[in-house]
Amino acid sequence: MEKKMNDEAMEQEIVEEVTEEKKAQTEEEVTEDTSEHSEDKQDPKDKKIEELNDRYQRLMAEFENARKRMAKESMQKYDMGAKDVLEKLLPVVDNFERGLAAVKDEEKGSPFVQGVEAIYKQLMTTLEGLGVAPMNAEGKEFNPDLHNAVMHIEDESFEENVVAEELQKGYMYKDSVLRHSMVKVAN
Repeated sequence: MEKKMNDEAMEQEIVEEVTEEKKAQTEEEVTEDTSEHSEDKQDPKDKKIEELNDRYQRLMAEFENARKRMAKESMQKYDMGAKDVLEKLLPVVDNFERGLAAVKDEEKGSPFVQGVEAIYKQLMTTLEGLGVAPMNAEGKEFNPDLHNAVMHIEDESFEENVVAEELQKGYMYKDSVLRHSMVKVAN
């Protein structure tokens, strides 16, 4: 019987401990629920403000990206248009150079030749101001990105794969090739 009483006492203690633990858990849950409810009561406005602020920041970032993209695209369009016009002017430059090269030494001092030279210099200065620069290919190593090889010669006075002569001048516009140089490549 004593054993039974001890078992009953132990059972009673265990039940009390479990009850206390459940009570503590319930109190914690109630505390959490009330804190959640108190947050919920304050949160709708705060959540809405955070949501709108986040949305505003995303829209501003999207707008900034669109502005940068449009500026880049408009610059590319400008460069494409300028490149097209400049390509059409290069034959005029070639003709000026051919005309000036054909002038005889005794005629170089004439006012007409001096006027043509002045116009040529002004045209070249204007092209340089726009970002056009002639490529000097003669004596340099052949580069297919810059040069267009139209002839090949065997000449021991030149190293291998070197431009022996520039047949038509090439031009660069900013960082891109406007017109490839037509060249004669040695060896």
